[in-house]
Amino acid sequence: MAADHAGAASSPGARALTAIGIAIALGFAGALASLVPAVAGGAAPSVAVPWLPALGVALAFRVDGLSLLFALLISGIGALVLLYAHRYLRGHPHAARLQLFLTLFMLSMLGLVLADDAVVLFVFWELTTVTSYLLIGFDSESAKSRRAALQAMLVTGSGGLALLVGLLILGGVTGTLRISEWIAAGSVAGQVAYTAVFALVVLAAFTKSAQFPFHFWLPGAMAAPTPVSAYLHSATMVKAGVYLLMRMHPVLGGTELWFWTLTVAGSATALWASIVALRQTDLKLALAYSTVTALGFLVLFVGAEIGIAITAAVTFLIVHAFYKSALFLVVGIVDHATGTREAQRLGGLARTMPTTAAAAGLAALSMAGFPPLLGFIGKELKYEAALAIVSQPLVLATLLVVANALTFAVAAVVAFRPFWRGEPETPRMPHEAPRRMRAGPLLLAAAGFAFGVYPELVGRYLVEPAVAAIRATPMEVDLKLWHGVNVPLAMSVATALLGLAIYAAHERVRAVLARAVSALPLTGERAFDASLDALRSFAAFQTRILQGGSLRRYLFATWLVLPAAVGSVLVLRGGLAWPASPSPVPVYAWPIVLLVAAGSIAPIVTTSRLASIAALGLVGAGVSLLYLLFGAPDVAMTQLLVETLTVVIVAVVLLRLPRFSGRDHPGSAGRARDAALAIAAGTTVSALLLAVLASPLDPSLSDWFAANALPAGFGRNVVNVVIVDFRALDTLGEITVVTVAACAAYALLKLRPGASSEQEGA
Repeated sequence: MAADHAGAASSPGARALTAIGIAIALGFAGALASLVPAVAGGAAPSVAVPWLPALGVALAFRVDGLSLLFALLISGIGALVLLYAHRYLRGHPHAARLQLFLTLFMLSMLGLVLADDAVVLFVFWELTTVTSYLLIGFDSESAKSRRAALQAMLVTGSGGLALLVGLLILGGVTGTLRISEWIAAGSVAGQVAYTAVFALVVLAAFTKSAQFPFHFWLPGAMAAPTPVSAYLHSATMVKAGVYLLMRMHPVLGGTELWFWTLTVAGSATALWASIVALRQTDLKLALAYSTVTALGFLVLFVGAEIGIAITAAVTFLIVHAFYKSALFLVVGIVDHATGTREAQRLGGLARTMPTTAAAAGLAALSMAGFPPLLGFIGKELKYEAALAIVSQPLVLATLLVVANALTFAVAAVVAFRPFWRGEPETPRMPHEAPRRMRAGPLLLAAAGFAFGVYPELVGRYLVEPAVAAIRATPMEVDLKLWHGVNVPLAMSVATALLGLAIYAAHERVRAVLARAVSALPLTGERAFDASLDALRSFAAFQTRILQGGSLRRYLFATWLVLPAAVGSVLVLRGGLAWPASPSPVPVYAWPIVLLVAAGSIAPIVTTSRLASIAALGLVGAGVSLLYLLFGAPDVAMTQLLVETLTVVIVAVVLLRLPRFSGRDHPGSAGRARDAALAIAAGTTVSALLLAVLASPLDPSLSDWFAANALPAGFGRNVVNVVIVDFRALDTLGEITVVTVAACAAYALLKLRPGASSEQEGA
């Protein structure tokens, strides 16, 4: 995409938005960096502004070790990606839009990780879903991009709905929506609602972080431009689910359900994704599946309770953010310079792209876990944690060795083969990328090397505070490059040897894996497509049943909901009640009641539309008389005027409608069915009113309206003041609906058979 516009100049709007985005990112990064010493010392600066005080919701933000780590990665990598994207899409007609979307996404992620209120967290969670949809579908003319964006939004958006319900239930259990208060209160494992909250929160985290069986959406999202992939799907968005699990660890962790769910899901995700990654020939897709592998590792270790497992998760989080974003940016440079990302067409690029090759080499060494890079320390910690987990340590250790060996081979395929083996067979002559594109991968790869040589910096100021925040208790973390000759070191050596063997036989292994995966009867992608097809089929079936073109059927379905939904709830929940001392109906009201009853029965027995509407007008007039008898003359007058106008207008309309045809006439069976539905609906409403009358009356709202009608609404008629002042927007909405309906009815009545063809001929 970028290469098509590489020679054109960037627009002023794109330059301005890039400068604004980078300034925002660097501003956040600088402000957060200034808090590092204080947070490392145990402080947690916070701010809260009332937002919805009646609901206990505040715009509350808090910086502890976990949120600080994520926010620094988001803002720091965000600045580099924005700089890279400016040059990558130089001259693209929509480059400014991409920069705007990237900046909005960055702010959404920062709000998510810094939020200290559950509702605020959910709002920013959904904002990341919306902005990622816009970024993944950036190339709106591509059907592949549109499909990938929709898939990502549906999967992660459904998880977001589950998150909202889970957070609200948790707020009800704890009596607060403040996340820091949840953590201070400790685990809710003893509560009845624990299982429901756990399931909802974990579902949200799994969909966002592409855990099995929701792993399929992330590789599909690689249809987005490379800067989007580098930012969303390696360093930020896909780790939002991991952040949620880490944040909820003190509240939901420590149980067998938590441990086994996260361990099994994380292990399955890591192993499966590492296998599928090796069969990819597109470098970007290979990195995408290896990202899913890394997310599986993170979820696996967050599920454990021991400190070394949490330390391994936090350290690997940093390691992965550095090397994966660097490698994505490198792949974008290769694509930009050569016109292809196919591994089989790339080779020998180090001669013409030495700086890019250096960045790729450093990042790949960290990905493979070679010393002295930070990736080596992260891999050692993973092995140490796997051995320390009491439940099935041998199984976990073996799984990690195999998955890491496959990741080792993927790193070689992505960063060694394109630069150091063979000759290029590319659509364009390879050339080195501009400085602005090289800056990001070089700095990120160098950070992995620097923190590997001086691990105490990242350990003391970033990892240790984050681990303390996750475990809700202080813990000393001592990151070292060398731990002596031990079992984790032996596992690292075995990983390297196995990885080299897999890489040496890469072509044969890839062919075998390709055949094996394609032979599977069901994959996540196919399951998603099948579910969408089933949804469309059900929607079509439902539309045929409920919207077949008959107004009679529409009304029947609408009124059927009332007795079916409300009536069933009244019966099942014990809502049926009779007033303790009902007031007797006055004798003079009985004739009016009989008049209303007669007006209700008449439309059932008559075949005349005009007689039916007149009978219903009689019902309205009778109700107006009842209002008048019981002391509501203003309501009676309103009711009478409405009924009169309704009868007149509908009578005029009926003159323009055709007579009942045989198909439209309900017949005796249809009349019996309609009468049964009418009786059921009336009975339900009557039962509901009796239940309301049987409940004690709370006059506080009525008293408030009566007390404030004159001083606040400047009217003595309380009903009018409520409608016109206190419910002004509601009344305006009702008027708007009636107006729109009247315009639509007028347009339909103006239609004539053959009118459209006459207009077309004219």
